[in-house]
Amino acid sequence: MRLLVARCEVIYTGRLDTVLPEALRLVMLKDDGSVMIHADSGGYKPQNWMTPPTVIEHHGEPLERITVRKRAGKTEDRLEIHISELISDVEHDMGEAAELEKDGVEAHLQEALADAPQFCGEGFRLVRREWPTDIGPVDLMCRDEGDGWVAVEIKRVATIDAVEQLTRYLEFIRRDPAMTDCRGVLAAQEIKPQARTLAEDRGIACVEVDLAVVRGEREPELTLFEP
Repeated sequence: MRLLVARCEVIYTGRLDTVLPEALRLVMLKDDGSVMIHADSGGYKPQNWMTPPTVIEHHGEPLERITVRKRAGKTEDRLEIHISELISDVEHDMGEAAELEKDGVEAHLQEALADAPQFCGEGFRLVRREWPTDIGPVDLMCRDEGDGWVAVEIKRVATIDAVEQLTRYLEFIRRDPAMTDCRGVLAAQEIKPQARTLAEDRGIACVEVDLAVVRGEREPELTLFEP
């Protein structure tokens, strides 16, 4: 991982053009191709970012500009980081990262949905739990009624980060010519409104599930209609 503290301007061009005016920022360049630009405010969320796979180009000696490019369908997303003053430039070998261990509820929910994938979508049948990819395992890989591929990401509470995670999985999976039409489902006990909006914008289905109902410990709530 490379960490830069620099006074810089950041220009993004792609689906929506944006500019971050020149200011002192932290730029994180991760070995997997992720790029994040942080300010000393705004909490944990970056002001701008690019998810892998990307192409990162460094210009100038000393460093004057970083260009980050990513294919997005027939177009290209691009981050241009123009550096006017480089305060710090360090690299760290992070080694092999251990996989995130799910909390008890989330792990139990994945296990229950693997036994009853129809709660994620009508006619779903499980192909494999923890479907491996080079960027992490997909919780459930299923087939739907039409024999299409479906990647299911399971959370206790689904936030925008869960949508971003599933989006990365789908981008990677769809590189396989046999799985270009793979679709995504986000299954959770609770889905935050912002996450649902972003998921629907990206063509990802959202399903709220009740662990007790999936396990058969409680009957699902019935919706009554007026005659």
